[in-house]
Amino acid sequence: MNDLIFENGKGIHSLDMVEEERMVIDERVLGGKPVIRGMRILVYLIIELVANGLSIKDILKEYPELSEEDVKAALRYAASLLKRETYYEISSR
Repeated sequence: MNDLIFENGKGIHSLDMVEEERMVIDERVLGGKPVIRGMRILVYLIIELVANGLSIKDILKEYPELSEEDVKAALRYAASLLKRETYYEISSR
């Protein structure tokens, strides 16, 4: 995947190009948490809805302003964050 890096005020964030078209990270909008572009719908809310058993169809009924591709982009974004996550063992000495 090619990453697109963009700057919003104080921070620099990296999103895949497809997700960048659908999401915004801006410290002036909901504290800088990722939201769907043009909406104040948090990406983590979409992830929580899926985790709690809602289908994409159910989510679109609850949030008709979303598209199926918005929901899928949110899921891909969450997956990309986990893929990049690194753990380090810290010695207790």
